[in-house]
Amino acid sequence: MECEPEELQFLGAAGVYSASAQVLRGPHRPLFARIAAAFVLPLSALFLLHIAISHALFRHIDSDDTALDSSSPGTDAQRRLLSRLASDWLALLLFKAAYLLALLLLSLLATAAAVFSVASVYSAKHDALTFPRVLSVVPRVWRRLAATFLAAFALLFAYNAAAVLVLVGLLVAADNGSGLAGLLAFLVLLAYLAGLVYLSVVWHLASVVSVLEDYKGFAAMRKSKDLIRGKLPTAAAIFVTLNLVFAVVELAFRAWVIKGGSSAPTRLILGVLALAALSCVVMLALVAQTLVYLVCKSYHHESIDKAGISDHLEVYLGDYVPLKASDVQMEQFQV
Repeated sequence: MECEPEELQFLGAAGVYSASAQVLRGPHRPLFARIAAAFVLPLSALFLLHIAISHALFRHIDSDDTALDSSSPGTDAQRRLLSRLASDWLALLLFKAAYLLALLLLSLLATAAAVFSVASVYSAKHDALTFPRVLSVVPRVWRRLAATFLAAFALLFAYNAAAVLVLVGLLVAADNGSGLAGLLAFLVLLAYLAGLVYLSVVWHLASVVSVLEDYKGFAAMRKSKDLIRGKLPTAAAIFVTLNLVFAVVELAFRAWVIKGGSSAPTRLILGVLALAALSCVVMLALVAQTLVYLVCKSYHHESIDKAGISDHLEVYLGDYVPLKASDVQMEQFQV
């Protein structure tokens, strides 16, 4: 990375994207390619496979449900359809549970590998940055990431539950003829979306904090909240644009591969292209969120000394040692 620590604070969304591309295209391109092949590609393939299998299962459930509606009550045919429908729903629930577990595991591993590698590039520790070294660190940090994920999940669950209760109450009031309730429901919906973006940004930054600093769980979320202050527009712009691209790829996969009427070879080619595009988006997002962390550190004049971060990214006697508060050099930059 060509930017000096004191210059990182001036990077906007475009600057972060440019720096991310520079990291991925730099001397360590083979390393990031191996990380993408080992973690990001399976993660993207799992997501697209989940879409395809879920679509097939729902089609089967809809078919059985339609047949059940036209069957005579109390007949053997109805009982068979009810039994098959129950089996279909059980298969769907088990598949969703297995998918979420595999998705969580691959996401944590991909995040740990990418964050560690980008931080190593930043620390200029080029001689020891190898794929086996990255693999040796990943298992030692995923538990910290898992704790942060659980904390973020709890916050998002509570936030969504509260928002649903408020919106349902306002919509019920609007149905009863209250125009003010309808306006309030619209404003609450906008506030909900803004809050959802904020919590998501804090969560993603907290994942980086969990890898590079001595924080996890709710402590990492609080540290992330403090770091993001002042750089929220930049981080939110990056998060929203990446998710829009992600959504476009997903919708294209659903329309052209899952529901498309093209031939099997054409759909296979489109599926491979969607997989490649999704993998690129995910890899770029992992690198960008690490750079956002560095930008936020620079903005708050918290300069992590490159030699210090390099030492802490080493695997010393087989133990991963995260950064502690005493390892962070606090400097006031003269701009």
